[in-house]
Amino acid sequence: MYRAVTEDIVVEVQPFFLPDHSEPQDNHFVWAYRVTIANGSDRAVQLRRRYWKITDGAGRVEEVEGAGVVGEEPRLMPGESYTYTSGCPLTVPSGVMQGHYTMQLDTGERFQIAIPAFSLDLPDDERTLN
Repeated sequence: MYRAVTEDIVVEVQPFFLPDHSEPQDNHFVWAYRVTIANGSDRAVQLRRRYWKITDGAGRVEEVEGAGVVGEEPRLMPGESYTYTSGCPLTVPSGVMQGHYTMQLDTGERFQIAIPAFSLDLPDDERTLN
């Protein structure tokens, strides 16, 4: 589990390899990652935007940004959390993802919270099969 805290908002990420969706012989490796955002502040916040920097094991970088996450812009009251799952395909068996979310207060003020850098690596048992 990877964890970052910004402005009393906790972001935890758990990546996992998806062998049933991957085709290693065709250089297609797929990971999913589960993100939990917990509002430990005393203010309501809404997730408005996401930004990801994905660096594969060969050093290629892809940047992804857009509104919300998985088609939603969740609003979190103090003490609430939100969990979603998404995925990332790579053409090599490893990589790193990191980024930030843009959050908005009820006043309209926006600020960024960190998404911790996390590894996309094949499990040892997958490495020996390929």
